[in-house]
Amino acid sequence: MAQTDTTKPLVEIKNLKKYFPVTEGIVIQKTVAEVKAIDDISFKILKGETLGLVGESGCGKTTTGRCILQLERPTSGQIIYDGTDMDTVDRRELNKLRQRIQVIFQDPYSSLNPRMKIGQIISEPMRVHGIEPDPATRNKRVDELLSVCGLSPKMADRYPHEMSGGQ
Repeated sequence: MAQTDTTKPLVEIKNLKKYFPVTEGIVIQKTVAEVKAIDDISFKILKGETLGLVGESGCGKTTTGRCILQLERPTSGQIIYDGTDMDTVDRRELNKLRQRIQVIFQDPYSSLNPRMKIGQIISEPMRVHGIEPDPATRNKRVDELLSVCGLSPKMADRYPHEMSGGQ
């Protein structure tokens, strides 16, 4: 039986910076300053560990997550996921890596589309990543996932606001 190396970081962030330009002018824009959303942070997450980014509003928690997922391009620094430098991956490889990364947002209600039913929300990543291309198979998998979570498959037809926080 092969053992996994628990000393090798799953995620390694080195000197990560993300600066946003502050501009003036309507027609001709000029950068006059920059907001340092993330200013030189470094950390490691080992396999099996969980990390919670905690801090006051506007301190860069969400921007850090967005940079790790490559939804925002860092100003500088290095993001290594499972030995892969995220700056070197192409779009196809990035989509495969994103299947393995989970982000839990502070407010789940604001991260769920209120116009989509729960079943659609659960099945969308499967459709986008080609995990279950057949709609009938996808719907069956949604029912299975709801059951695993202790929820009735009937919940698939509900909207996010129709569920409790615990659900």
